[in-house]
Amino acid sequence: MNQERNSAGMRRTLSFSAFTAVLLLLALAGYMLPAAADEDNDDNNNDISDLLLPNYVFSTNYYDSFGNPDIYASLLGDPEFERGETVHLKVNLVNKGAIYGFKYDTSVGNDTDDYSLSMKELEYEMRRTTAVGIKAEMISGTPYIEVEPDTSIQTMESLFPGKMPKHPLTFTITISNKAPAGVYYLQLPLSYQYQRQVRMTTNVVRLGLTGMDHITHYTSANKTLFIPIYVKASPKFEVTGISGNLVAGEKQAIDVTYKNTGEFTAEDATVRMVVMRPLSIGQSVVRLGNMAPGESRSASFNILANSDAVIKTYGIDSEIKYYDEQGEITISDNLEVSVPLEGAKRKIGAFELALAGMIILLIFIVVNVLRNLKKYE
Repeated sequence: MNQERNSAGMRRTLSFSAFTAVLLLLALAGYMLPAAADEDNDDNNNDISDLLLPNYVFSTNYYDSFGNPDIYASLLGDPEFERGETVHLKVNLVNKGAIYGFKYDTSVGNDTDDYSLSMKELEYEMRRTTAVGIKAEMISGTPYIEVEPDTSIQTMESLFPGKMPKHPLTFTITISNKAPAGVYYLQLPLSYQYQRQVRMTTNVVRLGLTGMDHITHYTSANKTLFIPIYVKASPKFEVTGISGNLVAGEKQAIDVTYKNTGEFTAEDATVRMVVMRPLSIGQSVVRLGNMAPGESRSASFNILANSDAVIKTYGIDSEIKYYDEQGEITISDNLEVSVPLEGAKRKIGAFELALAGMIILLIFIVVNVLRNLKKYE
């Protein structure tokens, strides 16, 4: 009988020891998971069940805090740009997050050690509003603005509430020459993490973990911000008509019509045409006068093409100089004028003329001889 009792006691002891060993193994395995890593490692536990995490066995939660990061963005410098401009946008992020409350979770009673741990947890809970692992991507929702792919994604390690980052995020954009004036909103989606809960660790020395007094759990968040930029209103020109063509070895008149498709009047506008060999031009500058929005003006240019010029369509550069709404001299973007070149019409030379004259004279003589022969018959 005593032997059976001893055997049963041993089985119970072994079962308890096995259960304890399994529990410790599960706890140790959970500590090795990235999801249960300390705050200094910036890991999270979003994909692992809390029931398998060792911190619920070897840790205590004294308080729950309430509050989240609250991130805003602002553009540094002048937000107004011109058509055709490539600019580096410097965007500053600011975190206005604040802790707005705590909830008591575990009683400390009269235990001084528990009280000390609970006070320390309160300090850690204040980090809840800090955003970490920030990723920002700038997206243009319009074909008139292109974001340089190499600069479209920027990262930031952390953003503390009330503190300015050392360096702003820098994005490169190019504004189309055809962009209408007005305001454009660039999207800035953000993804980041922040502290969800802190638990103070106890008895982790038995697991071989030293220097760890707390465990931090993180959660992910997303937010989309908008960056407004402005495209300046100004005169804008287009070539709307071309009349005439070039002829090799000849000077021809080419008429070009320019239209102001912008939002302001171009005062005292003049157009200049720039040609290169095998072309040459007489008067390269023509006055257009004042050009109101939607108004067109024509200019005529006499262009000479060398006789050995290649037969093709030539793209000739032109530009318009004018006074803008502030009275400052401004030069438009290049306005290309496409003009075809035709081969010269073949002319009859002196030899051909002389030969033709001789043939006509010979025919005349033959006809007279034949007439005279008929008279004597």
